[in-house]
Parts: sequence; C-alpha cells; structure tokens
Amino acid sequence: MQFVPLQLKEVCLIKPKQLDDVRGFFLESYHKQRFAENGIFDEFVQDNHSRSAKGVLRGLHFQAAPHGQGKLVRVVRGAVFDVAVDIRKDSPTRGQWVSEVLSEENKYMLYIPPDFAHGFCSLAEDTDVVYKVSEHYFSEYDRGVLWNDPEINIQWPVLDVAYRFSEKDKNNPLLKDI
Repeated sequence: MQFVPLQLKEVCLIKPKQLDDVRGFFLESYHKQRFAENGIFDEFVQDNHSRSAKGVLRGLHFQAAPHGQGKLVRVVRGAVFDVAVDIRKDSPTRGQWVSEVLSEENKYMLYIPPDFAHGFCSLAEDTDVVYKVSEHYFSEYDRGVLWNDPEINIQWPVLDVAYRFSEKDKNNPLLKDI
C-alpha cells in the first residue's frame, strides 16, 4: 500500500497494491501494522455501507467528542467526490478541506481522522461506499456542517443532474455555529 498525506496532513490517501490475473484481482483493503507504521492507529469497530444514486450529496457529517469517529472510506462500485474538512476549534487549518475522487476503478481509500467532517457526492448511479469507523454510532453525538458553507467554500463537482440531499443535511449549521 502507498500512503499519501494530503494538504491537511492528518488526512491520508491510501493506494492499495492490486494484483491482477486471469481470475480477477486481489488487494488488501486494511492491514493494521501497515496503517500504524503510517500514523493511523485507529481501532476500527464498525463497518458501514451506503448506496447512492448519481448526484446524492451526503454530509458534511461528524460525531462529536467524546465519540469522534475516524473513518476509512472506499468505493466498491461507482465513484464519489470525497471531502474531509478540518473542524477542530483551535486548528490553524480550521475550515480547510481536501478532496479526492474514490472509485471502483482506482480503488483508492481515504482516511479521515476524528474531528474532521466528512461528505461525498456520488458521481455515478448506484455508487456503493463502504467505510470503517473507529467509534460506534451514537445518535446524540451525530452532528453536521452545511455542505455549501461559504466559509469552507468546497468546490463540489458540476453534474448533469441536480444534487439530492436528506432533510437533515439541507439544514446543517454553518461551521461558525458549531
């Protein structure tokens, strides 16, 4: 695996090594020791799987302390524009974001640490996103930031379909209000 720190150095793009042959392919999607050697020490406790139609925008989500979740995100079908936003109160990079396209073709994964908001926009029909989290889900700590907060100014992709949101995501607060 290749671990590539992004502009927000706590966020890491992971490029697994893929072995192809006449049967198909094989890759490791998680290896505890290799992750630890690259500064990712999270113990993942839960796997999640979502399916989204093209244009579905989910996020920006996070789980508040003391139950912050680190996430290891990958796409097994389709493609997403995946985003991590630094929401740490005293961080010099608060409000900054990074993005990567994750797809079934490139098989890239994105590690997003606790105290970062996460969101994605589905770029293809029937996109399946699977992700590991380092803390169980607690509804009372479930939080979000508005996807189009002007302070963050994420440059979401222009699609040939309208964005689709949950009611919750349409009404998330601005970063300055969390």
